[in-house]
Amino acid sequence: MITTALYSLGLREAAAAIRKGDLSSQELTRALLERIRTHEDRVRAFQWIDASRALDLACRADEKQRSGAPLGPLHGIGVGIKDIVETQGIPTTMGSEIFEGFVPEHSASVIRRLEAAGAFVLGKTVTSEFAYFTPGKTRNPWNAAHTPGGSSSGSAAAVAMGFVPAAIGTQTNGSVIRPAAYCGVVGYKPTAGLIPLDGIHPFSPSLDQVGVFTRSVPDAAFLAALLVKNGPDPDGGRIHAIISGDLSPMACPPRLAAVRSPVWHLADPSARDHFLVLLEQMRAAGATVEELALPRAFERAHAVHRTIMVAEGARVFEALQRRQRRRISQRLNRLIDEGLGIEQSALARDLAQRDQLAVEMDTFLNGFDAVITPPATGQAPADLTQTGDPAFCTIWSLCGVPAITLPAGQGPQGLPLGLQLIGPRSADNRLLSIAHWCDKKLGWPRRIAG
Repeated sequence: MITTALYSLGLREAAAAIRKGDLSSQELTRALLERIRTHEDRVRAFQWIDASRALDLACRADEKQRSGAPLGPLHGIGVGIKDIVETQGIPTTMGSEIFEGFVPEHSASVIRRLEAAGAFVLGKTVTSEFAYFTPGKTRNPWNAAHTPGGSSSGSAAAVAMGFVPAAIGTQTNGSVIRPAAYCGVVGYKPTAGLIPLDGIHPFSPSLDQVGVFTRSVPDAAFLAALLVKNGPDPDGGRIHAIISGDLSPMACPPRLAAVRSPVWHLADPSARDHFLVLLEQMRAAGATVEELALPRAFERAHAVHRTIMVAEGARVFEALQRRQRRRISQRLNRLIDEGLGIEQSALARDLAQRDQLAVEMDTFLNGFDAVITPPATGQAPADLTQTGDPAFCTIWSLCGVPAITLPAGQGPQGLPLGLQLIGPRSADNRLLSIAHWCDKKLGWPRRIAG
């Protein structure tokens, strides 16, 4: 018997209850839609949602279960999808008026894999314009005067508010980790290349990555494992072993490298103090925590990331800008103009530098279970004209290593603060187990806003 509010159920908990027959998809979906009806005017997490469609899909899921047909691991679960991910028959606006009315004929691979697992698209979540810095309408669910972060703003806010148990986002710089930290949920970006990008509007093809939002680490592992299931890894092997989805906390306390990173000076004083407190808490819990600086080669990492992102972004959007410059924000127009001035030789140089830094990162991580660092400069800024600074995510996105942020406390204004963990490439299972251990020791219990 389920005794908690249905909207507060985690992803695995809800899926298990449906499969056991303790809960129907219709019951869960109605509870989520009621939660959305009550709070969406304040949070504004969705770009598109159709309650009738969601209930019809839930009804079909229940009928399928009654028929005795085989059920997928996410049977009957509605999920939020960032609105740069193409979804067959559903508007996909990319956060821009230019794409109003665009309804794709085919769905992205991540959607097909979700549906193959039995899930359905409950709604499309708000993204900043083309997943860059110009924010959409979403507000932080903990305080509507603050940004939810970006660019996956609606996905993070929807999970934090109990609108959905899980959502999909993307990250080119800090677009999963930062909004997850600001909204007080778990945000996980796997090793680059594990989750397919086809059908997702590109920004910087060399840097774009898919991530997930949930309210627990095991839920994040469970969802990500389904998105990569049966797909090839970058080395041509099978990736289901990299993210198994069957997660338990590591048995022994981890060895952690605490890295302040070259942008430590950008962190708010309260965020710095909070991070140092977390280090002591982990030491008290048995973890070995060694405070280290990254090698000097990483002092240029932010500049390398910017060259790649700006140059590739300009090439992605050049044709659109020629046709629609007046309907593109000033922020994005400036990036395109700047990027078109970057020579191909400079882009090639920094792509090569990125590859060298990825090797350097592998070496640095050798001997540690994970790196820990702040996920953002502090709590969500009280500014709805921006999405916050992604600087504490840049190096890890550049190197393509897996990263996860956990809710780990609150700032001076009562908004969430997080802890970011980073692991070696293709060591996602180990990183997730360490994150689960840390979450059990440090986790902030308040995972749903309101």
